[in-house]
Amino acid sequence: MFRTNRSRTILTILGISVGIGAILFLVSLGYGLQQLILNRITTSDALLSLDVTTADVSGLRMNSESEKQISAITGVDKTSPMVTSQAQIRIDDISSELLMNFVNHEFFLLDGTVLKKGNFYTDEFKDKNKIIISSAALQLFNLSEEDAFGKIVKFTIFVSGDEEAQEKITRSFVELEQEFKIIGIVEEESSSYVYLPFSVSQDLGIDNYSKIKVKADKKENLDIIRESIIDKGFMVSALSDIIEQANQIFKVVQIVLASFGIVALIVSAIGMFNTMTIALLERTQEIGIMKALGATSVDIWNMFLAESVVIGFLGGLGGIIIGIIGGEIFNYGLNFLAGALGGEKIDLFYTPLWFGLTIIIFSTIVGLMTGFYPARRAANINCLEALRYK
Repeated sequence: MFRTNRSRTILTILGISVGIGAILFLVSLGYGLQQLILNRITTSDALLSLDVTTADVSGLRMNSESEKQISAITGVDKTSPMVTSQAQIRIDDISSELLMNFVNHEFFLLDGTVLKKGNFYTDEFKDKNKIIISSAALQLFNLSEEDAFGKIVKFTIFVSGDEEAQEKITRSFVELEQEFKIIGIVEEESSSYVYLPFSVSQDLGIDNYSKIKVKADKKENLDIIRESIIDKGFMVSALSDIIEQANQIFKVVQIVLASFGIVALIVSAIGMFNTMTIALLERTQEIGIMKALGATSVDIWNMFLAESVVIGFLGGLGGIIIGIIGGEIFNYGLNFLAGALGGEKIDLFYTPLWFGLTIIIFSTIVGLMTGFYPARRAANINCLEALRYK
């Protein structure tokens, strides 16, 4: 049948392929966007991390002793504190106020920080005068990212302290004698801040932490550790909660995108059903001859269903090819345009292996369902009526 009706069979398979290709294209776009965005805001270590703060509770302090207590909780793998202070930064002849964060190298891993340019500093002594700055902070000094590297930076820190006699907050000014150099830039347009090695805050005798990053040894212990820290009076938040919410949103997006492809698949399935029905009418006499020669109704049933399944399977295979090629062409065109305009090249499409296999199984089932009614009609045809049919 495939040989004698080659054009019609190819067009039927192509119709199924276009529908399947549309689903694959749109859903792969949804997966690609999800992977692109989540990979930019998090790392595997960050997903196992918790942010511990005091939530501005009066009388509650977070310091090295608090870190030791948290480290002793069962399931805690690592902890990394952050000290935050207001500071005045001076580059060349320009000064400005911004937020100063003292963190060690481990903090960047647990926070999922990604640099736009440059490198992270280490906890070694040779990197004690190296800093990382946000792109928004560079704009305060009208510095380009290329000119920022190697610039000499000086700091004056505003250290807050509580007076015992009065409930007023005073600020003392401490000018750091050492000079610092910018070695990394974080892409952040809305907030001006700078990262310095944590050892600098220890030299200043600062022991009040603004945040502690806590990494669990495995995902199953996250909730247990969270509850234990909350019991100590601290506020706990997790990046994994935000990621989970983002995944829920992307699932809705993928369903919406897939629904458009399913419409195309339904149209293709109707075309396939029409093809199988026409094939039944054209082959009525052939069915009568086969039954006269001893073919049973089950044989006829199996023959029609097998043809439908083969068409559905080939349609799914062709759909995967069309979807992947279409995605590559679209991605190439987008990256070509991005390169011409000075933008960053990205990969917008991602197709999980399990989804590709599901698509083939799904198209085969569609073919089976589409051929069910024609196969049933063919199996129930009377032999004598079929031989007389014209």
